[in-house]
Amino acid sequence: MTDTTKDAESLASIDRAVEVLAGRRIAVLTGAGVSTDSGIPDYRGKGAPTRTPMTVQQFLSSAEARRRYWVGSHLGWKVFAAAEPNDGHRALADLEAAGVSNGVVTQNVDGLHVRAGSGRVVELHGTMRRIGCLHCGQIFDRRDLAERIEAENPWITAPENVELGPDGDVAPTSAEGFVVPVCSVCGGTLKPDVVFFGEYIPVEKFREAEQLVHASEALVIAGSSLVVNSGIRLVERARRRRLPVVIINRGETRADRRAAVKVDGGTTPVLRAFAERLPGLL
Repeated sequence: MTDTTKDAESLASIDRAVEVLAGRRIAVLTGAGVSTDSGIPDYRGKGAPTRTPMTVQQFLSSAEARRRYWVGSHLGWKVFAAAEPNDGHRALADLEAAGVSNGVVTQNVDGLHVRAGSGRVVELHGTMRRIGCLHCGQIFDRRDLAERIEAENPWITAPENVELGPDGDVAPTSAEGFVVPVCSVCGGTLKPDVVFFGEYIPVEKFREAEQLVHASEALVIAGSSLVVNSGIRLVERARRRRLPVVIINRGETRADRRAAVKVDGGTTPVLRAFAERLPGLL
């Protein structure tokens, strides 16, 4: 298939998606593919780095595992935090401002939807912006914690050409001598406010996502292969209510057969096309 043919098919599928969504209030579910144009790699796409994520059981049971985690997390933090919202994030904020979108449910922890101006964002898997104490519940800003880490570990520097992971960490070569940050209030164990592998999404958080879908008339999925069950559960909620589902993703997803329209392409140009065309069709 030629590039011209692919482009024609993509444009045709965008047209069909606009027809399906015209006049409807939409809910949007986003995955890692929305942030790739901001320089943050995705989990499963072509060229994605091999991942050996730390489980919550490892993090909680091993001081050495926590040391390795915090070294890698800190080394990647500055690169991760420096990422800027892309035009896809801004397009979703524009759709919300125009009254087309009820808000965004995201599987991402990068905070880019908030920074792009989206007002209602349900962060299913949490956010790297916050750090919590597992003992007293105190919450810390990640930027403040980063300053503490560097003050207690003045030797640590981010390597050049760091291979950043989707969650903003890198694989450290060594964690020897690293001073793990603890809660400045009670001395307890700190953990980013994100859902680790082996953890469940908080019930109230998923309920908030369900409510957003329930208040909408269509569901748009952007940049997610829907391998994570939370996404499929929201698709199932939409199916039960007979809401049309539009999927934007490079490659296959677990819900392609349930979609009214599948746009096989990058999320940024497609979401921008939606932001330009859908407000005039309300």
